[in-house]
Formats: sequence, structure tokens, C-alpha cells
Amino acid sequence: MNNPICDPYLILNKVYIGGKYLKQAIAETPVEPLNKARTVKICYGVLEKDLYLSHIIEKNAQKAPKATVKIILKIALYMLEFMQKHDYMVVDFAVDLIKKLGKEGVAGFVNAFLRSYKIPPLPEKADEMLSIATSAPAWLCKKIKRSYKGEAEKILNAQSLGVCVRFERGEEEYLKSEHIKTPFDGVYIFKNFTRDFGFISGDYTFQSVGSVAICSAISPCERLLDACAAPGGKSVLLAKKCKEVISCELHEHRVELIRSYAKRMGASNLVPMQRDSSVYNAEWENYFDAVLCDVPCSGTGVINENPDIKLFRKESDIASLNEIQLKILENCAKYVKSGGTLYYSTCSVLPEENDSVIFNFLQKHPEYALNIPTSPLNSVRGKFGLQFLPHLSMGAGFFLTALVKK
Repeated sequence: MNNPICDPYLILNKVYIGGKYLKQAIAETPVEPLNKARTVKICYGVLEKDLYLSHIIEKNAQKAPKATVKIILKIALYMLEFMQKHDYMVVDFAVDLIKKLGKEGVAGFVNAFLRSYKIPPLPEKADEMLSIATSAPAWLCKKIKRSYKGEAEKILNAQSLGVCVRFERGEEEYLKSEHIKTPFDGVYIFKNFTRDFGFISGDYTFQSVGSVAICSAISPCERLLDACAAPGGKSVLLAKKCKEVISCELHEHRVELIRSYAKRMGASNLVPMQRDSSVYNAEWENYFDAVLCDVPCSGTGVINENPDIKLFRKESDIASLNEIQLKILENCAKYVKSGGTLYYSTCSVLPEENDSVIFNFLQKHPEYALNIPTSPLNSVRGKFGLQFLPHLSMGAGFFLTALVKK
């Protein structure tokens, strides 16, 4: 039997020590195909429970183990506590891997730790308790608690409902599998979904319910600019309701993602371009009926699908993101025709990236009027837009609003 801790270790080593995002680490690591689903589940699970697993290690070890040992302990603890695996098997696998990595000197420690550890109580202080219980960094817990009060734990603990699939055709066959219907036509969330030839032929695509909801709120028009478009899901869907879509992205390799996405889905009225949407282009002034600014953000609304955000995102990032968000919004505002609409969205639940950005924008731009859209997806209507929260909105946390140019 192959050691089930080995492949997760190879991937998580690249995340914890190499600083790579989880999806990138999974994509570039050759793993045993037969057990890939288990490997991916373990990797996601360890990162989802990272601070909680660290808490167990800290309270049971006399001194902090080295990084390599700590990764193996986290994997083993996750398998024992959250996958209900047999104690003796997990311990043996962990010790075996330690020895194969040439660290025989700590094999005894790993063996003793995993056979004798106890689950420690959570910290008594409320903020520390929330941080450990949700494995979210303390700064994020404080911000979400301040903004959402008693809902903070639900927001931080909200789970992904599964794989969201948008069908162009032929969904009947796939709907025999367990699924949840979303409020949008042809869009379903599956507990498990295996990609097949239907993906290549454009019968369906993978697109988050949040991304679909943003597109649903945008009115049909002649000419639309998607200012921060990669990988292209929103541009492709909007090309079904707009006569022409200009789809911009900063980096060429990401423009190629949009191009291949559009080709696969048959979106021939979509034009991918490499452009910095924060830099003014005189040719586009008053040119578009609508502009979508789905700006770079903290990603705090999609932690349930990208748990490494909790590991890598820092509080200091928010101010620099705010600067980029406002810069893109203000520049793209120049491209909207009179009577046209400027849409702003993020996949964040932090008011600093949402309401505050729109407030600051409107202070400087009296030529724009707020026109908050509606959505069939559950949301909270705030002063400046719709806030979708992961525990209310089918796992999706994002913000959306619209501004009409007078």
C-alpha cells in the first residue's frame, strides 16, 4: 500500500515552505492517480484547519517541531481527527515517511506524539477562541466580528457546497447525480463532479455561483468592457447578452486563459486584450455602454474554496488593495457613456473593500448615481450595494453594486 501521507506532504511542503498557492502546488506535483481525490481532500482539509492543528501541536509538544515535522504532524492529525482513520495506521505511515525523509532522529518523537496527544481546550479570550475555532487569522476575525457581530463564526466556518457547473446544453444526464439547483438557469452545484468530454466540447463549464450572480445582475447592452477578466468566465457568460465584450487582463498568460476559455465555449464576440485597467486609454473615453470592474481583492469571501488565503493574506494587504481598487474604478469610470452603467464587484466580505470604496468614489464623482441591483441569490442589501455572505449565499461571499452615469 502506498503511504497516504506522502503525496499530501509533497504538496503541502510547497505551500508551507515554498510559499506556493495550493492549486498551483497540486497542479505541479505528480501524485498517485488512484488516490488523488483523497490527497486533495487532505491538503484542503489541513489548510482549512491550520491554526486549530497548530494549537493541538503547540499544547502537546514541549518545544516547537521543525517545519517538515510539523507538516507531517498536521496531516496525521487531520486524518485522525477529521477523517476517522485508524490510529495505528496513521502513526505508522507518519513514522515511515519521517524515516524516508532521513529524519530518523525525530521518528520517536512523532510516534510518541501521535499516540499520546490530547485535544486542548480553546483559549478563553473570545477573539483568540474565534481564531483557533475557525482557523482564521486574528486580524481577519476582528474585522469580520466588528462588521457582522454574531454572524462572524458562521461566515468564517461556512463550507463550500461543492462544484458549481454552468451548462450550455445536455445537463439532463448529469442531473442524475446528487446536486443542488441554484437560482440561475442551467447552474447546479454537485457534491462530486468528474470532468469529461462535455467540458472540452463546451457543453458545460465550471463557474462559481457568485460569478454567475454578478453576470445575472448586468443588463444587456451593445458594448461591454470586462476590466479584470481572467480566467474569462464572466466575459464568456456576458457575451451571451451583450453584442460585443472587450475582455482585459494585465498579464499575457492570463489573457491566453481568456482566449482559450472563449474558444472552448464558442464566444466569438469576445475580444481578449492585454491592458492595465488602472491606466487611462483615451480611445475608450465614453465608449462603453457598461463596464464591469471585478477588481483584485483579499478573497475573504471565498476562503472556503481557497483556504490558503488564511495562510498568506496579511492585514497590511488591505490598504494597498484599496488603492488599486479605487484606481481601477476611477479610471474605468471615464470609459462609460452618459446613461451607461459602471459595475463594481469583489469576492470579499470586508466593508473596506466594498462599501468604503464606493463611498470614496461617489465623493469624488457626482456625475455617478448609485443604482443597487437585485439578485435572486440571497444577499444583504447595504447602503452601497449587495453583500453576499458564504453562509447565506450558497457558499459564495462577494459584493456587487452598480453606478449609473448621469
